[in-house]
Amino acid sequence: MRPSILDPLFAPVTTLEGVGPKVATQFQTLLVGAGETVRVRDLLFHLPTGVIDRRKRAEIATAPEGGIVTLTVRIDRHQAPGRAAKSAPYKVFAQDATGEIALTYFRGQSGWLEKLLPIGEMMIVSGRVEWFNGRPSMVHPDFVASVDEAESLSLVEPVYPMTAGLSPKILRKAIAQAVERVPAVSEWIDPSIVAKHGFPDFGAALKRLHDPADERYLAPDGAAFSRLSYDEFLASQLALALSRQRMKKARGRPLTGSGALAARLRAALPFVLTDAQQGVIAEILADMADADRMLRLLQGDVGAGKTVVALMAMATAAEAGAQSALLAPTEILARQHFDSLSKLCEAAGLNITLLTGRDTGKARAAKLEAIASGEAQIVVGTHALFQESVDYRDRGLVVVDEQHRFGVHQRLSLTGKGRAADLLVMTATPIPRTLVLAAFGDMDVSRLEGKPAGRKPITTVAVPMERLDEIVDRAGRAMAAGDRLYWVCPLVEESEKSDLMAAEERFRQLKGLFGDMVGLVHGRMSGEEKDAAMAAFKAGRTKLVVATTVIEVGVDVPDASIIVIEHAERFGLSQLHQLRGRVGRGEKASFCVLLYRAPLGETAAARIAVMRETEDGFRIAEEDLKLRGEGDLLGTQQSGMPFFRIASMEHHAHLMEIARDDARLILATDGELKSERGEALRTLLYLFGKDEAVRLLRSG
Repeated sequence: MRPSILDPLFAPVTTLEGVGPKVATQFQTLLVGAGETVRVRDLLFHLPTGVIDRRKRAEIATAPEGGIVTLTVRIDRHQAPGRAAKSAPYKVFAQDATGEIALTYFRGQSGWLEKLLPIGEMMIVSGRVEWFNGRPSMVHPDFVASVDEAESLSLVEPVYPMTAGLSPKILRKAIAQAVERVPAVSEWIDPSIVAKHGFPDFGAALKRLHDPADERYLAPDGAAFSRLSYDEFLASQLALALSRQRMKKARGRPLTGSGALAARLRAALPFVLTDAQQGVIAEILADMADADRMLRLLQGDVGAGKTVVALMAMATAAEAGAQSALLAPTEILARQHFDSLSKLCEAAGLNITLLTGRDTGKARAAKLEAIASGEAQIVVGTHALFQESVDYRDRGLVVVDEQHRFGVHQRLSLTGKGRAADLLVMTATPIPRTLVLAAFGDMDVSRLEGKPAGRKPITTVAVPMERLDEIVDRAGRAMAAGDRLYWVCPLVEESEKSDLMAAEERFRQLKGLFGDMVGLVHGRMSGEEKDAAMAAFKAGRTKLVVATTVIEVGVDVPDASIIVIEHAERFGLSQLHQLRGRVGRGEKASFCVLLYRAPLGETAAARIAVMRETEDGFRIAEEDLKLRGEGDLLGTQQSGMPFFRIASMEHHAHLMEIARDDARLILATDGELKSERGEALRTLLYLFGKDEAVRLLRSG
């Protein structure tokens, strides 16, 4: 049960004065997703981005065009619109020592305005100044008070992110009421951390940010902002640590082998394993040999040789008498893994089976029988591997490819059948260290640096769209010389909102020039159609494949040596890097052409510059984080990546590691969160929407 002390903060916003259904709908647009209830808490976590400081006064003559200024003026005269010009504005003229300004009100009521701005009175007015024909005007000033009255009013006002139709005044009033409802909660942060960072308590931090004495109160590295960011990180890391605790509780068992199958695999490899690969294999085998379950993330750049590392782990599981399941996000990738591993498995004497949703009838029954009897030592497939109908004799290892598509909840569900299997998850998306902690704080991490021997560097060039004909001409010459090309477009078809040349349109154009040498792959095709198109490309029946970003992850055609990425300015850095990794896998020198529409914005230009400078995916990921912020890095919504409302990696990343270490220490000393601090931490989890974690506690 949620602690009752939080009830005022979990009440709907309509319980606040001045918030009816219409305003609540605007709050919903601003603060949460469609269909979600907006609660008082959501207003608390909507922090200001700046302040208007009305203590700083300007003069009329030097007031900047379009700037919000505060003036001390004497009211001179009122000019109501004549009866003939009802639509004209009501003007009040005021002056200071430097000149005159018109305070302009549309549909202004003369009685009300005469009372608000009495002639001869010294007033403080604040608002946006606009100049027309050398004369300044302030339309609907947003602050008006007599000099005497202003002394008692708050002259520093927070500025919040807004949504269309919502009045800043209504939002500020609702937030002020929300702050008043904050209860006195017990401290959940370790006292030594509070002291070291000078954190105010939770309620004081919120008050300081929503009622700032000046701009400095809102500094991201200030004590109040840092305090709430640490709270958010601690809630997130505690939830991950509870998930880890739950996964570890399901008893694992040691998986050790004789090394015979692994030795045969090494002998069958057409290359020697790199030092980095040997090191990571040693880490994984040490985990597998332990009685506790393995929960390990393997990060390797595009083409770093992760699949071979996973195969070594699966061979060790087979030596220990256990089966392995290799889970890929799409059927194309499942088939590709199966194709690339089959030859090696055959040479080593390992039995490997591919199971996808397309298997039916007798063929499916035979595969299910092989899995149930244990004859199939390695099973490759998509999520279909975890359906009720699939029974394993003894599944000891689960390997998940492209982990960022699976969140924590999927990780918990992956290991449901039989004894708790070891879990190895792989990603070719290099993720900055702080984001690894944010998304995978429940796992141990291995990082596979560098590329396997023999991989050639990829030359990256940026070309404006005006030179498209040149690129098409070069593509024709490259195909004539035996090269194979990817041509990537951002959309499937023309959309009303976009003038982008879509994949189908580009396909028609290139097919008109090069005939049957051109193929097409996009996300709206069926699995069979995609497979057929990629098989034709791999076999060389087509030389150029026009594709959407479905080829971003894992598609492997070693003979492809050129990739053209159209509208490169529209892609994120990590995605550009993933796409580039489709080439450079064979013997030939490889090229990546970034086609862009000029003029480039600052961020797009920076992205393209980084792509030309480096192929190091980890450096690219760090740059991407700087350019885009963590919210977009892996597409938060569909990636299982956490979304932080308050904390920002740019300013608060250093607090993440402290929160991770603290969360693990808490669970080591108070695993059920029963102590006084434990009870306070339960409040924290609810406050930041980590109710799932509390349920794990109860079900554990």
